[in-house]
Amino acid sequence: MVARLVIAAPSSGSGKTTVATGLMAAFAAAGLAVSPHKVGPDYIDPGYHALATGRPGRNLDAYLCGPDLVAPLFAHGAAGCDLAVIEGVMGMYDGAAGQGELASTAHVAKLLRAPVVLVVDASSQSRSVAALVHGFASWDPEVRVAGVILNKVGSDRHEALLREALDASGVPVLGVLRRVAQVSAPSRHLGLVPVAERQTEAVESVAALASQVREGCDLDALLTLARSAPSLSGDAWDPVAAVACGASLPDPAPSRNRGSAPNPGTGLGGRAGHPPAGREGQRPVVAVAGGAAFTFSYAEHAELLTAAGAEVVPFDPLHDEQLPDGTAGLVIGGGFPEVYAPELSANEPLRKAVAALALYGAPVAAECAGLLYLSRELDGKPMCGVLDAAARMSERLTLGYREAVAVSDSVLAPAGTRMRGHEFHRTVVEPGAGAAPAWGLHQPERRVEGFVQGNVHASYLHTHWAAEPGVARRFVGRCTP
Repeated sequence: MVARLVIAAPSSGSGKTTVATGLMAAFAAAGLAVSPHKVGPDYIDPGYHALATGRPGRNLDAYLCGPDLVAPLFAHGAAGCDLAVIEGVMGMYDGAAGQGELASTAHVAKLLRAPVVLVVDASSQSRSVAALVHGFASWDPEVRVAGVILNKVGSDRHEALLREALDASGVPVLGVLRRVAQVSAPSRHLGLVPVAERQTEAVESVAALASQVREGCDLDALLTLARSAPSLSGDAWDPVAAVACGASLPDPAPSRNRGSAPNPGTGLGGRAGHPPAGREGQRPVVAVAGGAAFTFSYAEHAELLTAAGAEVVPFDPLHDEQLPDGTAGLVIGGGFPEVYAPELSANEPLRKAVAALALYGAPVAAECAGLLYLSRELDGKPMCGVLDAAARMSERLTLGYREAVAVSDSVLAPAGTRMRGHEFHRTVVEPGAGAAPAWGLHQPERRVEGFVQGNVHASYLHTHWAAEPGVARRFVGRCTP
């Protein structure tokens, strides 16, 4: 089994991302094949992890996917690697609100039987650090807190006081990072700025983190600790087997149900309703939006689409003026279209192509940023006009896990399908007419959300398709050339 470490902290802001990304990069630079993982639904940190390791950053979310899938998904992502580094989420024992340990870093560490290294912001304490570490190490006997990395240490004297206090705790100090050497990435309204938006600077930041961690941490001791993790039982998750055997949603009959006509202001001209270029006898092309404006996606989604029979082709709505040749289905995930609204709006040829594809009846699945892009306008800038809805930035952050049930039959699921999801946005969408709701949400309050219009499914809700592989099979089943 792959050697593994969980990087946790008492609270957000302690330095988990700094340490985890630095460790990944330092071990990768030493020649190890490192598998990067992130606890929870975060999309941005895995981008830095991928940059550090050269492998896809993968999420381990016991809420979205269920506890039973955490170890199989981990084994799938870490296959063939020498070491896995798992960055935690929030404080170590913080999970889904009101549901005990579910989806917390501690919960995932137990599911993976992985030793935990606690990253402590020591900037405003000395002897008290021992009480803090003792509390976290003893709170749950099933969680093995096996080391501490002290972050934001001010001086040699400060380090000596911290080490002296921790001597009696039984938890060894495996690293010390100085305050003056801190490296950080810029952030904005939803967290760190994604790698895709600052590629050159991100490479430099990750290299600096690797150097900082290499100088301040005992990499040999950390690797030895990682190798002490016991074997995990059970098979690795396999997207082909998941689609073939684990899909509970019914396959749809191939159809070309035309969607409602886009808003007249979209300017489709004679291209509206034209089918995509034929690729008879080939795998249907599913175009997946990427680039700087659409960076939020789970690696398993593309794997499931491929396993379901699609040819997955990425494209960048900021620069590509046409959809990939033969596009028979479209997936637009999350990201920051609000940051790039002028550029997205200026790419009128692609906006028209997206609207024409949707009007023709090709399946379209849009999450969060994708919902904004399909709207009539975003902060006053024209978007694709597939949906008669206006989107705008808001002062209010909408954030949290959600229990959801499909309200309408769609290209993703039949009505009545239950799934779990996550919302994370600072925008609002004011709907017009012509679409049915996508989801009924049951927490924290009951409401309907999203749009189903023809073969378009657009919603703020982020879901993880590994929890219900039938979503991918059903979507690809609608992608008839």
